Amino acid sequence: MKEILFIRNNIEKWRTMEGLIDNVSFEMPDQLADAYSELTADLAFAQTHYPNSRITIYLNNLASALHNEIYRNKREKWTRIVTFWTQEVPDVMWKERRMLLLSFLVFMVSVLIGVVSTLGDESFPRLILGDGYMDMTLENIAKGKPMGVYGNEEETGMFLGITLNNVMVSFNMFVSGVLTSFMPGFLLFQNGVMVGCFDTFFYQHGLLGESLLATMLHGTLELSAIVVAGAAGFAMGNGWLFPGTYSRIVSFQRGAKRGMKIIVGTVPIFVLAGFIEGFITRHTELNDFVRLGVIFASLVFVVYYFIYLPYKRNHHISNANRKT
Repeated sequence: MKEILFIRNNIEKWRTMEGLIDNVSFEMPDQLADAYSELTADLAFAQTHYPNSRITIYLNNLASALHNEIYRNKREKWTRIVTFWTQEVPDVMWKERRMLLLSFLVFMVSVLIGVVSTLGDESFPRLILGDGYMDMTLENIAKGKPMGVYGNEEETGMFLGITLNNVMVSFNMFVSGVLTSFMPGFLLFQNGVMVGCFDTFFYQHGLLGESLLATMLHGTLELSAIVVAGAAGFAMGNGWLFPGTYSRIVSFQRGAKRGMKIIVGTVPIFVLAGFIEGFITRHTELNDFVRLGVIFASLVFVVYYFIYLPYKRNHHISNANRKT
């Protein structure tokens, strides 16, 4: 059989198997076993007749991915805890990389809107941040303690309160995907405008550098996790809007499953961000190089975990898919 005919006769079946890999927990064991048997048979045929072909590489990657998903479901609970954060979250981030990019763009455009709006109307931050917060901040600036808000509460209580609030914000952003992708986008917009207003307000008072050094200590992780949570909401919302070849309810279930993995994956990020905000951010006397080091380390972690690691683990499979 010619290679092109072999591909043409089986490509739809292989694409269906890609769907099985994405949705292993919803499939019957017998169906998974049959799919794996068929796939390994196709792989053996390709290895025999087209040993140096790209289709052989593709089938080998596909068989490995299906094997890993089936095997993963049989692992002990303690092992699953490790593989969840080291494999499953990066893999789902790769599958939803377009949603992550969309979430980032929505957030950054919203920040820009907050900046432009504040520069054009100095009263705008009061509409977004509230009169109480603005009056307190102005009073702290007058006292020479512009970041005094971070030292008003006891450390442990502040850490727990902030962490719980941030986790709830991210969960709400994900759940809002039930109302399609527009609601997560709106919540991202609100958070972005708030950040833009906040930083521009301090810029207008000549305190942008101090503001960024203090807030980005925890904000690098916190804001990154919010953007990731936006991607989770988009993933579920797009299940309703763009079901593709699946029924709308199945597409929604797949998007919700991916989104939930993403949200759970952000929880440790929010815990760490809350710890920094509760215990470290208040110490504005820290050396600037120390604060810059924490910010840089946080940024490196975010880029590595949510962008580089997903790419490293999955890009070869996507390349093989495109070549088929």
